[in-house]
Amino acid sequence: MRRRLLLAMLATVALSLVLAGSGTFLLLRAEGVRAGERSLQDQAEGVAALVDVSSRPVRPANQARIIKGLRLEGISVVGIGPRGNVLGQFPAGVTAADLDRDVLGAGGSQGGRHGDLLWAAAGVPGARGTGVVVLTRSADPPRVPVGWFLVAGAIALAVGAGVAWWLSGGLTRPLRRAQQATVRIAAGDLSARLPDPGAAAGEEVADLTRSMNEMVAALEHSRGLEKQFLLSVSHDLRTPLTSIRGYAEAIADGTATDPSAAARTIGTEARRLARLVQDLLDLGRLEARQFSFDLRPLAVAEVVVDVAEGFRPAAEAAGLALVVHEPPMAAIALVDPDRLAQAVANLVENALRYAAGTIVVRADGLPAGGARISVRDDGPGIAVLDLPHVFDRSYAADRTAARPAGASGGSGLGLAVVRELVGAMGGRVSAEAPADGGPGAELVVLLPPPPPGPVVPSSPAVPPAPPASSGDEVSRGR
Repeated sequence: MRRRLLLAMLATVALSLVLAGSGTFLLLRAEGVRAGERSLQDQAEGVAALVDVSSRPVRPANQARIIKGLRLEGISVVGIGPRGNVLGQFPAGVTAADLDRDVLGAGGSQGGRHGDLLWAAAGVPGARGTGVVVLTRSADPPRVPVGWFLVAGAIALAVGAGVAWWLSGGLTRPLRRAQQATVRIAAGDLSARLPDPGAAAGEEVADLTRSMNEMVAALEHSRGLEKQFLLSVSHDLRTPLTSIRGYAEAIADGTATDPSAAARTIGTEARRLARLVQDLLDLGRLEARQFSFDLRPLAVAEVVVDVAEGFRPAAEAAGLALVVHEPPMAAIALVDPDRLAQAVANLVENALRYAAGTIVVRADGLPAGGARISVRDDGPGIAVLDLPHVFDRSYAADRTAARPAGASGGSGLGLAVVRELVGAMGGRVSAEAPADGGPGAELVVLLPPPPPGPVVPSSPAVPPAPPASSGDEVSRGR
């Protein structure tokens, strides 16, 4: 690349020199012609003043002296009669049509050019007409200092080569470093960073370096989160599998004191495992944009209430109070009822895992249209710095210390699925501390209003709450 830049810059310098030289030659030629015309016209006026052109033509001997002294091609004296008739012979290349009789009759002069031949005429008025001196000369070629031009061109090329080498090095050196860094990154080394290119490299290269370093840092952070997420999911998968294997072996060996209870535990853990696998599949499909949505105006409170009530048996079994508020007015939003039910189920199930005594579910309309769904628990709460990350996939891995005693952890997949579902429907999710300053946390979903026009809210059949939370063991970790 450096060689190509160098050659391109040298070609640019050489082309500039050629264009400048050609332009200089043309300007010199044009100026030489104009100067020759003015000089020849002055000479014609001088000859007319020195020679008596009104009496008779210039003698051949005098013509030869004048031609030699003034370096002329030819000289003639012609007359213009009172009626405008022209008498006499013109030099080669000049005709009577070239003369302006009015200018010459008034004692003036004129000049012109035919190709490389310059001519000039000066008039001397007399009693019997006007005598006219006509001179001709070849246009002098422009005097171009070719030697000096070549020397200057060589110096310019040398300076241009030096500057081009320096500039190309400054441009390609950071790019080579970037290429080396990208090779390391492609090989899996996310610790690779580009060094500061310095001020000489230019603002664009510095911006490129900064952007690449930020990209690699983001990739490194993302890989760390992926590893953390995989560890969390592996733990959540291994826990029910361990229980299933232990109770199955006990039943097979005949050592289980209560085979029915052991079988129920196996069923509970199997459903937990199935729900975790389903969350993984849903999250993968959402991130791959393979989920289909049937968006339509909907009274969201009906979906929220039906889904929340489906978790009441699980809440009572866990010793929790489930409070569901129905809004006085219908909150209409543009949603997919099935996907909304799935999102609400994940929110309520998360609260069941984390609440200490009470869960409050609300669905309210917004003044500007749309709906606000909130699920609040009275658990230990969420640190302020953690609030923006509650819906991240790997969030649960950092909150093991905050879980109630005896609670089993979740991978955080349920809330990540909620964020993807709500975002695909045009809504937003957030985690907030309770507005009244009480304990716990409040997870909020904001849904967009339907488009302008008559709204006929639909009341779809809401799918039942996920079986993993109905009558089974309730995991109590967010």
